[in-house]
Amino acid sequence: MELSNIIFSLLLLLFSFFINKYFLSFLVKKKSTLLIDDQFTKPQAFHEYSTYRLGGTMFFLSLILVFLYLFFVKNIFYLELISFCTLFFLLGLIDDLKINLAPKFRLIIMIIFLLTLVSLNEFYLESITVGYLNNLMKIDIFALFFVCLCFLFIINGANLIDGFNGLLGIHALIIFVILFLINFFNDHNVQYILFYVILITLIFIVYNFPKAKIFLGDSGAYLLGALIAISTINTNNLDPSISSFFFCILLFYLFFEVFFSFIRKIVIEKKSPLFPDKKHLHMLLYKILLKKNNSKSKSNYHVSIIINSIYLIMIIPAIFMMTDGMFCKYYSIVFFISYFFSYRIAYEKTK
Repeated sequence: MELSNIIFSLLLLLFSFFINKYFLSFLVKKKSTLLIDDQFTKPQAFHEYSTYRLGGTMFFLSLILVFLYLFFVKNIFYLELISFCTLFFLLGLIDDLKINLAPKFRLIIMIIFLLTLVSLNEFYLESITVGYLNNLMKIDIFALFFVCLCFLFIINGANLIDGFNGLLGIHALIIFVILFLINFFNDHNVQYILFYVILITLIFIVYNFPKAKIFLGDSGAYLLGALIAISTINTNNLDPSISSFFFCILLFYLFFEVFFSFIRKIVIEKKSPLFPDKKHLHMLLYKILLKKNNSKSKSNYHVSIIINSIYLIMIIPAIFMMTDGMFCKYYSIVFFISYFFSYRIAYEKTK
């Protein structure tokens, strides 16, 4: 690694640490209600005390520093990253500031953002190793809507699992590390942004796990979701030898948690899929753990350890076989079956 990269890495770590430590201390000292999460009755609230939603702001400010460094020192400019990250950070920040938007209105804004950003940046999936889909991707309107749909699932998936200490942070870290290694060994420029994103994520995890001093908030969850989606699409486009089914496996938990919830609410429960509930897999697991150890704080971060450990163990075979389309195709089915069995067991135990 070049000396300039090492120096900047250290500065970035210090900057991220400073933002967290001193901004948090300032808000606590002033007893400010700015960006504070003190709503304990929401369906997806599992914390026991008021906590500041500083993670998203810290992440975004650190990311701006990374963009400036890469542009002025490395002559690398990520227009699509800057535009996507900025707009979705701001959209999430509206909620963090307790400016309530109706779920339908928020979804409409997301769709407008995505249609505009994807089309203006011409940010499409250039190749998919699935025959019929690859042919359909040649149709511009289909390619546009398909990429927007991918973004919607990943961004909302990130926001959905951001309810327990370390769950989203550690899950995103695993994904970023895998994508970084792929791009590093292929010497793609995407490796630089991923490396610095990993450093920022590590600093956040220090403040969020096992005991949460700060939360990501909607701004951070949307931002992380956008980063994951963009990085995955870029990696797919830069290395067509990797099976598209591998990326499906990589993003399975984020995607399928939203997809299954959508189907469950519409088909089984006959209600709107836009309103939150407490029937997601990680929430059911929390209830099981709470019955067992009778500790909300331990049950909270144990959810993250269990889910991310299982995910990491299961994805290792796919990493070594990522270019084998047949293996990844059938291995993705293993993920589907594992999720269904896990959900069924968890649901039965929490009746």
